[in-house]
Amino acid sequence: MAAQCVTKVELTVSCQNLLDKDIGSKSDPLCVLLMNSSNNQWYEVERTEKVQNCLNPKFAKKFVIDYYFEMVQKLKFGIYDIDNKTIDLSDDDFLGELECTLGQVVSSKKLTRPLVLKNKSPAGKGTITISAEEIKDNRVANFEVEARKLDNKDFFGKSDPYLEFYKQTGTGWQLAHRTEVVKNNLNPTWRPFRIPVQSLCGGDMDKPIKVECYDYDSDGSHDLIGIFETTLTRLQQASRTSPVVKEYTFLDYIMGGCQINFTVAVDFTGSNGDPRSPQSLHYISPQGVNEYLSAIWSVGNVIQDYDSDKMFPAFGFGAQIPPTWQVSHEFPLNFNPSSPFCAGIEGVVEAYRVCLPQVKLYGPTNFSPIINHVACFAKQALQQTTASQYFVLLIITDGVITDMDETRNSIVNASRLPMSIIIVGVGGADFSAMEFLDGDDGRLRSLSGEPAMRDIVQFVPFRQFKNAPSQALAQSVLAELPQQVASFFSLFKLKPPHDPNPS
Repeated sequence: MAAQCVTKVELTVSCQNLLDKDIGSKSDPLCVLLMNSSNNQWYEVERTEKVQNCLNPKFAKKFVIDYYFEMVQKLKFGIYDIDNKTIDLSDDDFLGELECTLGQVVSSKKLTRPLVLKNKSPAGKGTITISAEEIKDNRVANFEVEARKLDNKDFFGKSDPYLEFYKQTGTGWQLAHRTEVVKNNLNPTWRPFRIPVQSLCGGDMDKPIKVECYDYDSDGSHDLIGIFETTLTRLQQASRTSPVVKEYTFLDYIMGGCQINFTVAVDFTGSNGDPRSPQSLHYISPQGVNEYLSAIWSVGNVIQDYDSDKMFPAFGFGAQIPPTWQVSHEFPLNFNPSSPFCAGIEGVVEAYRVCLPQVKLYGPTNFSPIINHVACFAKQALQQTTASQYFVLLIITDGVITDMDETRNSIVNASRLPMSIIIVGVGGADFSAMEFLDGDDGRLRSLSGEPAMRDIVQFVPFRQFKNAPSQALAQSVLAELPQQVASFFSLFKLKPPHDPNPS
């Protein structure tokens, strides 16, 4: 699977209180950025300039890297005191390093950490600060267009006008937008529309834009009514309200303080098989793994960088639980209903291991209670007037849903809330019902026929990833999440809690 590049991020680096390795003057630091390849080797990406005689350098050269939400991208910043002309850094004094992930950097927007030496002891009082900024032009031009006294091109009736907007490129004019046709009208008003500034003029407000007006003919022989050229700057001056507004990207929401809340739900129904038997999907191998644990690790590892408190609610469903042995469809793995939170992904894994021998696998396989549980919190978050929280529910299941109708209703209801659902199917069952919930082949509808407002379910069978590297599962299920987050908040016109790009 070739991952699409989501966006480019620019990292700016500065350091404070570096070790002084030069006698008679101060260190001459440089920063080198290393990244971790798929086979876990570090390779050099780029270096900053060297700053002469300085223990608190601000490096002017920025690192530009491709950002993939669905991957854990490991970074290592190394600081060296440059004493010679060689490219090789092994003969220069090492002033300390920081290992982190790109997810940690973008979710902090500005990350300050102590530098450590190769043996992990502190590099004196030295610290490093990394700031992230997304590279983009995400402005959008809003148009409200009307025309007066257009030429009549039709023998019977009046012209049926529509407009085409063109961007100037190196190879000629490129169509950026076409309006709808207004029938039989020489003084038309078109519906308001928006064009990304990037597509209209490549972000250059003074670049020519061409607008053509045609009389629509059903046989395709549209007649040209007229043409004019202008620029966005001139259009802006002429408009009743300034047309250029801001669309926020996924990283704008993250850097502007939006938290992604991650909840895990584990299927404890009888069809999984007795956890003590090696045939069971819940059987934990001598190496300490099974498909449930692998799915939790893979997806949780990526998401945890975007959740500042790293306290994850984790639930089970479909088991009889102590002390009354009633069947429950949403019990906390730690058996503490007032605080179902686990500390970090490690905490979720630990809670699962402790819980497993204490419950009796049972049934049926009901999804709607846990979906409604998370939806309740997502609904509360919507009371806030900013894009402060988004909820991701990971359901790991071995199969066929019993409460399909209620689950459809729950998903349609959740599609209006700041939440997404990831379903990982473990084992060898027939997962066709799950594919149906993942509305990729058309909109999911509730029982009453009400369509989902957006597609929020992503389903993958674990078996597809049996022989793939551990990060492949997360890449597949999380690739659509940034778009789901950004489109939800934009639909509800919610801004990030604070400005991600204060000028």
